[in-house]
Amino acid sequence: MISPLANVSPKAKIGNNVTIEPFATVYEDVVIGDNTHIHPNAIIYPDTTIGSDCQIFPGALVGIVSQDLKYKGEKAITTIGNNTIIREYATIHKGTADRMMTSVGSNCLIMAYAHVAHDCIIGNNVILANYVGLAGHVTIEDFVIVEGYAAVQQFIVIGAHSFLAAGSKVRKNVPPFIRVARDPLQYIGVNTVGLSRRGFDKETINQIEDIYRLIFVRGHNVSNALELVEQEIPDTDTRKQIVNFIRSSQDGIVKGI
Repeated sequence: MISPLANVSPKAKIGNNVTIEPFATVYEDVVIGDNTHIHPNAIIYPDTTIGSDCQIFPGALVGIVSQDLKYKGEKAITTIGNNTIIREYATIHKGTADRMMTSVGSNCLIMAYAHVAHDCIIGNNVILANYVGLAGHVTIEDFVIVEGYAAVQQFIVIGAHSFLAAGSKVRKNVPPFIRVARDPLQYIGVNTVGLSRRGFDKETINQIEDIYRLIFVRGHNVSNALELVEQEIPDTDTRKQIVNFIRSSQDGIVKGI
């Protein structure tokens, strides 16, 4: 149902069983998937694609032009996956020449007043709590939880299944599977509760703990720690994922204990 009080461009492509409530605005060159609900006063800007079964709550702005002063009007896009919820007054800015897109995956929850800046890439099953702020060019992998009021510096990468405590100031990359907190931000343990809830077996969790014990707890520098990991820890996909992430983090990772 599209309310007669909504402002929907005839050049927008609207799927089946979509609800667009009064005073919502949908611009041209927008695609909205089936069963999605656009609440009052939400605004969907041009060059935006929203998947099926999404909820866009009042006051949310999706696909608006970025605040990057280098943006020159290039044809960048914004994509939102299926079954994603964007709560009140969250802001998601379209891409710029760097990546030409901002992307939020499926099954995500972007809580009220969160900000996703230009060229951010967010994976699936990610939760950004209230007032989280992502600067431009941030990458967040799958199943990450970022608690409220966290601030993430530009170009940061946050690894899959990690957990960032409320108020975190994220200036270095966060490897997968860990919990981080305190200021300056540091490793405080493996995200064992989250991993267990998502079906990781005890053997895999134990291996992750062994790897990060070498990297963060034993006092080795990162290069030596990775060598020890490869010498002492069995070669598995999980080990590869952690080692590859850290080796590719040219600007460094969060501090150890």
